[in-house]
Amino acid sequence: MSHKIDVVIVNWNSGDQVLQCVSSIGQGGDNDLARIIVVDNGSTDGSEKLLLPLTNVELIKAGRNLGFGKACNLGARHGSAKYILFLNPDAAVFPASLQSVFDYMERPDNQDVGVCGVQLKDEHGEVSRSCTRFPTVSGFLAHTVGLDHFIPKFGHFMREWDHASDRSVDHVIGAFYFIRREIFDQLQGFDERFFVYLEDLDLSRRVKTKGWRIEFLSNIQAFHKGGGTSDQIKARRLFYSQRSKIIYSYKYFGFLGATSVLLSTLLLEPLSRTGISILRGSLSSIKETWVAYGLLISWLPGWIFNGRKKN
Repeated sequence: MSHKIDVVIVNWNSGDQVLQCVSSIGQGGDNDLARIIVVDNGSTDGSEKLLLPLTNVELIKAGRNLGFGKACNLGARHGSAKYILFLNPDAAVFPASLQSVFDYMERPDNQDVGVCGVQLKDEHGEVSRSCTRFPTVSGFLAHTVGLDHFIPKFGHFMREWDHASDRSVDHVIGAFYFIRREIFDQLQGFDERFFVYLEDLDLSRRVKTKGWRIEFLSNIQAFHKGGGTSDQIKARRLFYSQRSKIIYSYKYFGFLGATSVLLSTLLLEPLSRTGISILRGSLSSIKETWVAYGLLISWLPGWIFNGRKKN
């Protein structure tokens, strides 16, 4: 079988990382590669221009920042392959990565696997903790006060597991997210109410609800720098992560559970974050925290009065 994988990359001011990412694809002579689709979310650093000479890349210029999920959906619509790999621009595949994942998904005993991820290594060769459990109200509350940093099992990040073995999991992060197109289409892709953060976890939850397995493969590797372009805008990054947490909570936890997450996010978390920043002597972190919460408080009324239907 050939030409069965579309790779979708969303670029936003990723510098030459996106070129390195694209260049890594196909180095193993991936016969199963159909298209490399890059959606540029209105980059202003010229990174999209680095891709113009590449004949094997389909570049879609969104003209503005659509958000990660919406851009992924746009990219996916431009392909038709059996599988879609959503790959971050600060990630890269190794020569055998795509072929190995494709072969795994094609095996007869894996036809109930809907999504899989691989072992991600950073620039130091360290294995990233890239799988998570589905969040709970108590888990979000534990994160609000920083308890999950001391007792990892209280939170949804699987930091207590070394990611050195294969495992069925709730979620593999969207830096390398390999999914069957039939499922992606059936679920209508990413929920575009999530501008960035948790849109991949939300999709995993819907995949699992439909009865599909999600698998982490430790014997297949890819590179992921981590942080990525979001390092450029820390206050806005915090705002979007908190916004997504609230949207996710009201989607899944019911009114009381979600409202407890909302109140702890607004009333407790700014104080705990400020306290940690003071202990670290980081004035910039204090400023970022309060800028982020200013953005969050400005966003909330419109979201509430729009019936929680829109961003």
